[in-house]
Amino acid sequence: MSEQGYLDRVDAGRRLAQELRGNLPDRADALVLALPRGGLPVGYEVARDLELPLDVLTVRKLGLPIQPELAMGAIASGGLRVLNETVLRMADVDETTLREVESRERRELERREKAYRGDRPVRTLEGRTVILVDDGVATGSTMLAAIRAVHTQRPRSVVVAVPVASPDVVGKLRAQADQVVCPLLPRDLVAIGVWYRDFPQLTDDEARAILQRAWREEDLRSDSDERSGAG
Repeated sequence: MSEQGYLDRVDAGRRLAQELRGNLPDRADALVLALPRGGLPVGYEVARDLELPLDVLTVRKLGLPIQPELAMGAIASGGLRVLNETVLRMADVDETTLREVESRERRELERREKAYRGDRPVRTLEGRTVILVDDGVATGSTMLAAIRAVHTQRPRSVVVAVPVASPDVVGKLRAQADQVVCPLLPRDLVAIGVWYRDFPQLTDDEARAILQRAWREEDLRSDSDERSGAG
């Protein structure tokens, strides 16, 4: 990695895996959950390097109708939902409005879930170390929602691993996660893409291909372990 950042998401994922190697004392039950779409190529490299399973955590913000950038909550894979009671009270959001927003976002989340995982079931997070990965964090709102959503499943610990974020945002993440690993901490972030030489937008098809490759490799490792145990 240069002072200017990363070559691409693959480079970022490999660098992130190196950082995680020295910061995860016990990886036996760990699981990498990548935020789509940009987090998937990063998460794939982390999972492959550490020989961990990779999955996807789709998060949709529940924005206020009159101010969509302000989150009154979020929904995530597996039926997870977290609400920001402070925002709900401040904006005096009624139950009907909340249901309408959630219903719309739930449809989009389910569409993306189907596109990414097909019929593959959502994994159990209870009692596991969950490593949340994205290609970077700007405001932190999506990652914070992901942390809160994962916490509802009672994991052993939640680790946030991102290649780049501002020190202020990392401070917010550390207040919610058990651990934050972030190799690059520019004070003037500007935008995530600035810190990559190559930063293309990924399609749903590309995201699905990454997951399917990771799952095939995981199945092969499991088959090999079973044969070794039988022998």
